[in-house]
Amino acid sequence: MPTNKNAQLRYQILDRCFSNLHRKYTIEDLVDAVNDALYDMYGTEVGVRQIRDDIKYMRDRVSYDAPIEAVPFDGKKCYYRYSDPNYSIFNNELTVDEVTKLSSTIEMLGRFRGGSNRWLEEVISNLEFRFGIKANRENIVSFEQNDQLRGLEFLSELIDSAINHQPLNLHYKTYSGKEINVVVHPYHLKQYNNRWFLFGLEQSPYGNRISNRALDRIVKLSKSNVAFIPNTTIDFSMYFNDVVGVTIPDDSIQKEKIVLKFDPDRFPYVVSKPIHHSQTVLNEEEYTIQIEVRPNNELVSQIFSFFPQVEVLQPKWLRDDFQKKIAENLRKYSSVQKGCTDSTDLCSEN
Repeated sequence: MPTNKNAQLRYQILDRCFSNLHRKYTIEDLVDAVNDALYDMYGTEVGVRQIRDDIKYMRDRVSYDAPIEAVPFDGKKCYYRYSDPNYSIFNNELTVDEVTKLSSTIEMLGRFRGGSNRWLEEVISNLEFRFGIKANRENIVSFEQNDQLRGLEFLSELIDSAINHQPLNLHYKTYSGKEINVVVHPYHLKQYNNRWFLFGLEQSPYGNRISNRALDRIVKLSKSNVAFIPNTTIDFSMYFNDVVGVTIPDDSIQKEKIVLKFDPDRFPYVVSKPIHHSQTVLNEEEYTIQIEVRPNNELVSQIFSFFPQVEVLQPKWLRDDFQKKIAENLRKYSSVQKGCTDSTDLCSEN
């Protein structure tokens, strides 16, 4: 096969057209299909003569000997196809159905193009060139993303470092505003609630531990010269199974059955979009569900997001905790009667 990328791409597109039994490609259709790919990749186009030369080359080339036939239809017209539907000049070429699925995947990935996702831009471009497929220019699919979120510019380097086992010097700003420097051996990256988090072994004077660092709080990072410490203990495909979100509680906090009751209007939404994979419906008539998780801050935030259409039924300590938080919040919106001494009741002015 010629090494010229332009020619290789033309042959890929023609090969795919000849293999497609669901469409009849005339010479004009073949020119359009090839030019769509060429213009997108190189900003160039070819004419009918070049496509006819390509067809002849593919037919006559000993390494190809492609069984291309011209089938008459609709009067003087003819369309081109392989007489052998299983033939392809590429031994590992994708089927038409696989091309369709890959095209859809590229379309979805294309929604993340631009901004800080330069690494993804390279991946998509390589896919488009390798298989001669371009993303649809129509805005068909959208994903929730916050282009103003800090730290996304580190994502590509963090992924590369995790893959290549490269320890990192991390300059990080905590929630309290304190800036720290740590050495991290990157193991895993996870997205939750439209934010990215880095998990890895963190070395510090107080000992080594698995840390969770939000990318939007990373100030800067650089390669560390220390030897990489591989992950031999954590299976990240199961690491988050017992929690909502990304915070892994202390070992003393075990899984508990959380029972929630919802308003009739909210209940169908929660059923169709479970809070956690362990979620089960306890009683449809009473609008109750149960999840079994290790409680953490993300769980509390998730439950609060359903207020006032949710009630915590079990466990009692969690119900009491929510009752206390609600009471504290209501005080911020209520006028408290002067002289009220009962700290548990809300005292409003008459």
